[in-house]
Amino acid sequence: MGDKSQETYKNGSTNQNYNPFEHRQVQKPNSDIRSTANLLKASLGSGLLAVPLAFSNAGWAVGLVGTFVIAFVCTHCVHILVKTSRGCCKLECKPLLGYAATCEAAFAHGPKMLRRYSHAAKIFAEFSLFFTHVGICCVYTVLIADSVKQLIDRYVLSTSIDVQYYCLALSIPLLLLSQIKYLKWLAPFSLVANVLLVCTFAICLYYIFGDTISFEGRKVTGDISRFPAFLSTVIFAMEGIGIVMPVENSMSKPEHFLGCPGVLVIAMSLLAMLYATLGLFGYMRYGDVLRGSITLNLPINDWPAVCAKAFIAVSIFFTYPLQFYVIIDIFKRYTEPHYNKKYHTISEIIARTVGVCICGAIGMALPMLEQIISFVGAFFYSILGVMVPCIVETVFNWENLVVRCFALCQEVTRFESYLSAGKLAAKFLTRVKSKHSFRALGSMHVKSSVLVLSSRSQKD
Repeated sequence: MGDKSQETYKNGSTNQNYNPFEHRQVQKPNSDIRSTANLLKASLGSGLLAVPLAFSNAGWAVGLVGTFVIAFVCTHCVHILVKTSRGCCKLECKPLLGYAATCEAAFAHGPKMLRRYSHAAKIFAEFSLFFTHVGICCVYTVLIADSVKQLIDRYVLSTSIDVQYYCLALSIPLLLLSQIKYLKWLAPFSLVANVLLVCTFAICLYYIFGDTISFEGRKVTGDISRFPAFLSTVIFAMEGIGIVMPVENSMSKPEHFLGCPGVLVIAMSLLAMLYATLGLFGYMRYGDVLRGSITLNLPINDWPAVCAKAFIAVSIFFTYPLQFYVIIDIFKRYTEPHYNKKYHTISEIIARTVGVCICGAIGMALPMLEQIISFVGAFFYSILGVMVPCIVETVFNWENLVVRCFALCQEVTRFESYLSAGKLAAKFLTRVKSKHSFRALGSMHVKSSVLVLSSRSQKD
């Protein structure tokens, strides 16, 4: 199965005429509109409210251009990942493949020296996804703690308490909520979280556009040392690579996912415009004092701002178990085969408890929301959303790339030979012309001398 030549499978089909779209059997396929909404929902979250901070690091002009450039790069990486997945489906005669399975299949059909690492590529992809969601849960813990701290410090306590204690206290309710095993039971919480997030976004826009916006005192370009923080924050906000393959695999018309205009292009264009708008005008409103979430900059005395802080805390609290579900799912996949089935329930409860405690401990160790967002975006999302798709596509198309490079080298060599021949011909013609011009000049000189002598003889 390693070669890309035509192969015959048990069902009688071959990898040359196999169409994965015709063999997909999805129980409840999604329409193009619903798939676009799912992509938007996957990328919209706490990162949306952190984009103004990214603009304060880069300056409004660099931030505006950089947001659209990063959106283009993220869209291209998703495009090549989905395209590679479809190529692997055709070669293996499988209707669909997930993120990790695509990585494994790409290496299995890549160069012979890399095929033995196909299983390692799958494990690396899954654990990249695992640690990415661990990072997201840590961000969520700190964001909830910061929001709750502002409200309690203002309206309940007379003295301020460090955010680490709030992270510790939040571990108990997060632990109880994370014990929910099935996604269908999490659907109501997800719905409430989406509604509250939209309300929070609307309140932020109310405060941003509630007064005249001025460019005075706002940097066009920021300090170059802060540019990596801008990149990591925008990547954290925009990336939703983990949900891309499930969305594409569940579409009723998956051929509409790519292309222009396709589901991917429409969703990422909307995200880029939304992030650019909120980032630009949020920076214009609050300047360089922006924090990891723009809700933390809202006034603490106005009731709409208080509602926004409460809404974002509750929204992220209800979204936490969805992100934690991916962690437990990968953990169970690699651990359950190694112990007795009767211990599965108790071991899962222990694993969920330990996982929430670890995320809380990391949040206590890194209580600065800006730092943890930059770290997760720069390290985890960059690997999962940018590096892995590029490596997978290169490995899968290695033979074609070698052929194209060889053909390009041949063309370059041929062009250089033509160019050198042209230079030699030009030199030869130049020399010939110079000889002819010299002879013509000599003949003209002789003729002029004869004319001068003849005129003198006539005068004599």
